[in-house]
Amino acid sequence: MKKLSLQWRITLMTALLICSTCMAMNWLIGCSGRHYMDSIGANLSTAIDPSEGAVEYFDPSREGLDPNLTIVIYGAQTSFTATNWYITAAVTLLGGILAYFVSGRALRPLRTFVAQVEKVQPNNLADMKITEEVLPEFRQFSDSFNQMLERLDEGFTAQRQFTGNAAHELRTPLALMQAQVELFSAEHPDVLPETADFLRLLREQTERMTQMTRTLLEMCGLQAVPCTDHIELGPMIDEIFADLAPLAEKNNVMLEREGDGTMTGSDTLIYRLLFNLTENAIKYNRPGGSVRLSVTPEPEKLLIRVADTGRGIPEHFQRSVFQPFFRVDKSRSREYGGVGLGLSLVWEIVKLHGGTVCVENSSEAGTTVAVSLPLR
Repeated sequence: MKKLSLQWRITLMTALLICSTCMAMNWLIGCSGRHYMDSIGANLSTAIDPSEGAVEYFDPSREGLDPNLTIVIYGAQTSFTATNWYITAAVTLLGGILAYFVSGRALRPLRTFVAQVEKVQPNNLADMKITEEVLPEFRQFSDSFNQMLERLDEGFTAQRQFTGNAAHELRTPLALMQAQVELFSAEHPDVLPETADFLRLLREQTERMTQMTRTLLEMCGLQAVPCTDHIELGPMIDEIFADLAPLAEKNNVMLEREGDGTMTGSDTLIYRLLFNLTENAIKYNRPGGSVRLSVTPEPEKLLIRVADTGRGIPEHFQRSVFQPFFRVDKSRSREYGGVGLGLSLVWEIVKLHGGTVCVENSSEAGTTVAVSLPLR
């Protein structure tokens, strides 16, 4: 019963109520009908002599009546009872069907509300408020929903402002530190091995922090990026492959492209999306492996798949890889210089364009990440 929808629950309860009412009416009418039919049958079978107070059996032939009349009455009684049960079943079935469609129409505002709730995303909270007139039963519900959206919008706005301000404040001292470390290394080439290792570690960590602040600033500024560019994915993918060719050669990974397509969006952000996915596929691949980036045009969207031949992602991590700062293997991510924001930025870019991204399949033979983007 818990798995049934509200419409089916209303339908079953209404049908049960109609069935119970019809059975009660059937029983009462049946009892009344049988009582009067029994009285008619008894009067036709016997006659009472009022003068002597004795009972005399009634002879139908003597009065000119049909002897089968009594049998017909008792047959009518049985038929009457059966007909009542047929009518009960028919009324219950018809009532259940009507209850299903009537309840469906009555629950239509609730379905509309559910459909609107499913469209709520962190980047469209202000546009998802219920402004149209609703039923009195849903008015308090809609007011609470709108207030919840306001609180969420304020919370996400404050979070973005804090992240952007923190990244902006960190960018200048990090750039200064990085410049000083590089200047010191250039001016003192003959330092002790321990000092050289220390400087190398300091330079790597400063670069990681700089990359992280840069990515955080990009994520905070996504909402202000216009998505009106006409994008041809084929030339863009070729440019990405050219930029990543040194990394692919270093890791002995072959890059392959298949298909082409056009869409409307942010040229800069789509480039970053495909760049991040391809870079990840190269970094976490096997030596001698391959990365295939395919584009499949569909009627209303583009389906982009980035498939590698790496070690795969465990199933319980496949939904978490798009969270900020998440790493499947922290040691390997740090080895390759990752900060855990590449796939999170991919997720934000896809959502900004109204698409979806997921790990389509993953095993020891490799991983395929699927991105679905609307054409407009």
